[in-house]
Amino acid sequence: MTDKLVIIPTYNEKENVAKIIKAVFDLEKPFHVLIIDDGSPDGTAQIVKDLQASTYGGRLFIEERQGKLGLGTAYIHGFRWGLQRNYNYICEMDADFSHPPKDLERLHEACATGGADLSVGSRYTKGGKVVNWPFDRIFLSYGASIYVRMITWMPVKDPTAGFVCYSRKVLEVMDLNKIRSVGYAFQIEMKFAARTLGFKIKEVPITFTDRVEGVSKMNTSIINEAIFGVLSMKWRSFSDSYAMEAEVVKR
Repeated sequence: MTDKLVIIPTYNEKENVAKIIKAVFDLEKPFHVLIIDDGSPDGTAQIVKDLQASTYGGRLFIEERQGKLGLGTAYIHGFRWGLQRNYNYICEMDADFSHPPKDLERLHEACATGGADLSVGSRYTKGGKVVNWPFDRIFLSYGASIYVRMITWMPVKDPTAGFVCYSRKVLEVMDLNKIRSVGYAFQIEMKFAARTLGFKIKEVPITFTDRVEGVSKMNTSIINEAIFGVLSMKWRSFSDSYAMEAEVVKR
């Protein structure tokens, strides 16, 4: 048994899903894996279920949803699943190897012994970098991080990062019903909510590598949500709290 869970949302990831699962289970520290599949028509879910039956019983789990319901709702579904099963550390990562599986151990260590309440695999902190992205994509991503920091005043250099480890207490205190972002702005809102509740965020430098197989999920609506969603999120914070039952954590 382990107290560490990795949530991996999938949609049409048949090229990557078996390899990413194996990479996590090959780590020295034991993690369980929860796949949240949004009705992938390419058979991703069946690959996972076959691996459950043949190789990873008791360590690999899958939740199947009907249709593409959004990255944010997938993770929230996974957070609730993990809390109900008493995991102490709940991580999130992509299926496409843009997040190095070996760095899960460093993210966990930052929370378990490094004093962080949540840790972020960061491209833009000292020591982090991006590989195989075109200049315009780097410009857009880095520009977004600057924009978010200007609006929110969060001391997080990579606020849009999706490679994160949460200590259980963060997700228990946070009212997940108040997280409204669905796309990639979800990553920003979760960090913002944790920060406003007084939790400590630590960035861990990683090398982010663009996907080799499969198709990127980035589109214009995701970018628009990130731009306008941040403004809406900041405005709501003046009158509402992300705390469960208004219980703000003191730090």
